[in-house]
Amino acid sequence: MSDRTRPTRADYVAWRTATTRWADDDVYGHMNNARYFELIDTAVNAHLAEVVGTDIRSLPAIGVVAEVGCRYFSEVGYPAPVEMGLVVERLGSSSVTYRIGLFQGLGDQAAAEGRFVHVYVTNARGAGDRPVVPVPDAIRAAVTPLVRE
Repeated sequence: MSDRTRPTRADYVAWRTATTRWADDDVYGHMNNARYFELIDTAVNAHLAEVVGTDIRSLPAIGVVAEVGCRYFSEVGYPAPVEMGLVVERLGSSSVTYRIGLFQGLGDQAAAEGRFVHVYVTNARGAGDRPVVPVPDAIRAAVTPLVRE
């Protein structure tokens, strides 16, 4: 998909809905930029936890965010819910790259699209630099149906 193409609902595989709150809007009456990143993070990790069926923080390897970004196309804000579409752009040996489309209302075009990269490292609490490891089998199984390269 071209960097200039505005995504549509057909570009995503799995869906979640989030409720917007009054506090999500900034002084200009649209959702604050930081809230977009919270939704992006929630869409990915809620999907993983639901499909894996366990607390993903307890796996021997955990995904840490190596990169996150967002392209904005139109305003989103309170009080309407936000639908979040999820797709895997790339499934590597030790990383997963997601795209998350944010939609509000009945339109087919995304209001925003996030890009989110998880790199898997050992789950050793208190460790400084954690070695990069392969994507855990449980995570790989959870995201393989989402791959659309």
